Amino acid sequence: MFVVGTYYLKTPISDEDITKLRVGDTIYVSGILISARDSAHVRMVESIRKGEKLPVDLKGGVIYHAGPVALKQGDTWRIISMGPTTSARMDDFEPEVIEKLGVKLVIGKGGMGPKTTEAMRKFKAAYAIFTGGAGVLAAKAIKRVLGVHWLDLGIAEAMWILEVENFGPLTVVIDSYGNNYYEDLRKNVREKVKELSEEVNRVIKDVLHNP
Repeated sequence: MFVVGTYYLKTPISDEDITKLRVGDTIYVSGILISARDSAHVRMVESIRKGEKLPVDLKGGVIYHAGPVALKQGDTWRIISMGPTTSARMDDFEPEVIEKLGVKLVIGKGGMGPKTTEAMRKFKAAYAIFTGGAGVLAAKAIKRVLGVHWLDLGIAEAMWILEVENFGPLTVVIDSYGNNYYEDLRKNVREKVKELSEEVNRVIKDVLHNP
């Protein structure tokens, strides 16, 4: 049994940092964080397959499934709010991003599936959730916008490069050992439903045979 802990990570994140984490741990991230939603993931994967260089090096990096509410003041951007978006939409792309770009931590909401879980196990990465509806709280940890790329995709879908300090609290729900909290929970529920169904069938049979 592992004791749930709290960890403060700084980018670039190493394999050693990731292998310390277990499902249920709380983490805070400082350093560089990159936002990427659906369209940015599509473009990242297209760039990978074409052998093109991305605007930022993601080795040891953090991807946040989010799009900001951003205000431009002169030449400077300010993030007003930046809550997480549903991570399942990135499931088709994330395994390749983790493998080819060396991403170590993915942040979002709602969990991710078996393919992403396996990529995280194989390449030493983790997935953590940020509380949904807490976009203003997330923005408070963003110290400044270092850059923004692919604005042709729209403000929410662009790739934002952010400097953050103690971004969190985040809860680990997929670790580098192949543990996936949501998938395990669904599996347990299915097993319980099956057990209850079998028990109900036994009771019905007993009643029918012993009226």
